[in-house]
Amino acid sequence: MFMKLKQGIRHFRLSLRAKLVLALSAIAVVLLMSSLISVLEYRRMSSYVSNLIAQDIRNINVAQQLVDAVDAYNLQVLAVIGDDNLNKLPDFDRKGFQDHCDSLKAHLGGGDHPVPLADSVLYAYSAYMLASMELEDVIQSSFINSRDWYFTRLQPLFNRLRSYLEQMSADIYEGLRQNSEDFDSGLSRSIVPGFVAVAVGILLVFLFLFYMLVYYVKPLYRMLGSLDDYLQYRRRYTYTFEGDDQLTELNREITELTEENRQLRRRLQDLKDKR
Repeated sequence: MFMKLKQGIRHFRLSLRAKLVLALSAIAVVLLMSSLISVLEYRRMSSYVSNLIAQDIRNINVAQQLVDAVDAYNLQVLAVIGDDNLNKLPDFDRKGFQDHCDSLKAHLGGGDHPVPLADSVLYAYSAYMLASMELEDVIQSSFINSRDWYFTRLQPLFNRLRSYLEQMSADIYEGLRQNSEDFDSGLSRSIVPGFVAVAVGILLVFLFLFYMLVYYVKPLYRMLGSLDDYLQYRRRYTYTFEGDDQLTELNREITELTEENRQLRRRLQDLKDKR
């Protein structure tokens, strides 16, 4: 069984059409596969990094909302301290602030560029809000200077909270920058298969051209040259080349035909000479 298979493989030969189809199909498959890989890689990287960038932009907006909320509340505190006629204590959306902080902590803790300042913001916020709750007692007390209380007690806590918020925003911007660079590098990587496909395709085309020139075009020119010598100068057609396809069969048939023609001409010439 194995010997039969081996002999079958040994005697198996591709036709000229099959060789051309096989060579062109190989070029097409390489180009198609490389292009497909390039498209899939680009889509994967684009989707992944786009989600990261969108999340960074959302985090930047949330961090800015926290800064705006703290600034607005601090200005209201200053207004109460600076105007003795204002006795209404400022309101602050503590639940909204806490929810925003928790959201930032959840998103920033699991990304590729985690920002560890979310906990620090919460601690600084808690200290600031705890101190700001003393405002009602400070205003009502005649022994405590409200301005001194603000600048010595509340202002340092506010500055620390705001510095943490600004640092967190800066870190989020840095994460956005790195994600943008990752997107650029990912785009470059996704383009590489396309360039490789083009390079391999060009190489295969040149190899195919070389193959055609050496194994088919050159023999055809030699066959035509030998046939022309036979027709014009009556030289014997002796051109042979290695091969196992229809071109080799054609050359063998031409050789047999020219040899039969030579023999026929010789017989005719012999008959003329006898007469």
